Amino acid sequence: MREFVGSIGNRVFLILLAGILVATVTTTWLASNERRNTMRELRYQHVAERVEQVVQALDPLTPQARDVVLHAADNFGFEAGFVNEVGDMQSPSTGPMADMLKSRLGEDRQIVVQRETDCAPRRPRNAPPDGHDRAERPRMETCRVIYVSLRDKALLRLRLHMPGDPPSLRSRGGVGPSGSPYILLFLVLIAMLAYVVARMAARPIKHLASAATELGRDIDHPPLAEKGPTEIRQAAKAFNAMQTRIRRQIQHRTHMLAAITHDLQTPLTRLRLRLEKVEDKELQQKLVDDLAVMQDMVREGLDLARSMDSSEAMQRLDIDSLLDSVCADASDAGQQVELQGRTRAFVVAQPNALRRCLTNLLDNAFKYGQRAEVSIALDDLLPNRVLIRIRDHGPGIPEGQLETVFEPFYRLETSRSRDTGGTGLGLTIARNIAENHGALLDLRNHAKGGLEVLLSLPLKQAKRAR
Repeated sequence: MREFVGSIGNRVFLILLAGILVATVTTTWLASNERRNTMRELRYQHVAERVEQVVQALDPLTPQARDVVLHAADNFGFEAGFVNEVGDMQSPSTGPMADMLKSRLGEDRQIVVQRETDCAPRRPRNAPPDGHDRAERPRMETCRVIYVSLRDKALLRLRLHMPGDPPSLRSRGGVGPSGSPYILLFLVLIAMLAYVVARMAARPIKHLASAATELGRDIDHPPLAEKGPTEIRQAAKAFNAMQTRIRRQIQHRTHMLAAITHDLQTPLTRLRLRLEKVEDKELQQKLVDDLAVMQDMVREGLDLARSMDSSEAMQRLDIDSLLDSVCADASDAGQQVELQGRTRAFVVAQPNALRRCLTNLLDNAFKYGQRAEVSIALDDLLPNRVLIRIRDHGPGIPEGQLETVFEPFYRLETSRSRDTGGTGLGLTIARNIAENHGALLDLRNHAKGGLEVLLSLPLKQAKRAR
């Protein structure tokens, strides 16, 4: 559930759905109240018309004729009779019904409207006896007792039934069972609309996130298309400008490092030639050794610059053959190396750069572990990848420094002696090359001793690394 809510598309979907549902419920409630008020007003108008008709019919008649009219009123659904005083209420009442009667009959009449609380519900006409039809329930009603004075000051008492909302109207409003399918259909349509809008809103952000991920793998990834709404175009334009600046800065740094290391080769070569003229053989040998260290550092510095910005073309390689060739070269150089496994897999990579990566890893194993055990197999944890393991038999690396050793010029042995370590650039170069190929390079201490290098290469690589 946390992953579902964490997605921006799902958040937008939930917000839209909740907002639409709240708005729908609110408008439905307001419309229902308005409908009830309208129906109440219509009922009041109907009652007022009936009362007005009765009063206008009784006003010009004699008392004897009025009794005949009142007797006939019982057949029209209300009780009528003359009384001497208003029951339970001595002052004129105010309210919608009373105001409506006063506007119809005149302000000079005494009009009092009372509500009966013990009014029993009245069954519809032709209704079957109780228990014969439980599906048809009587309509809930209330009663109004209206006192109206005639022109001769006679006080007329009318008792009328005020029907409630019919069940059919309540069902149409979505309250009854017949309204449930419509509510369900309405909710489904709202959910579909909210889902489409959420996906449309999240799609550009998803593309931007994907471009940012590809930028980490390949700085020369094609720029984003600057299209869509204004905000999305502005974000894509800013992202492309950022990519251009990063690419330019990396190129400037790489070119500067390559220029420095390349230009140092010439004076170092001249120094080596001039050292041949030093007569003190012991001093000459020390100077030659120091010069060799400097030349190695310059050479590895140049390799580091090339590893960060390689223009070598990508090719389809047989990874088994490449690894076998690298191990064979190490064996021919007198190193102890053992290779196991075969994948028959192909990768798309830069041949020289990937060879350099594997050579650096093997040299590191020989330098600190005397011998190397190399194996290759398909990765069991990550699909579509091949896993290369290189294990040495050295002292290993402290757990807290397994990532630190990838930093440039970092060495576990701090004496800076060439007899106990290199320049501290070998693993840095190897990781740069691995990242250029979308590979994963990690170190871990083996359970039986020594350091184990894990290089996971993707089997499919469609982009061109530069």
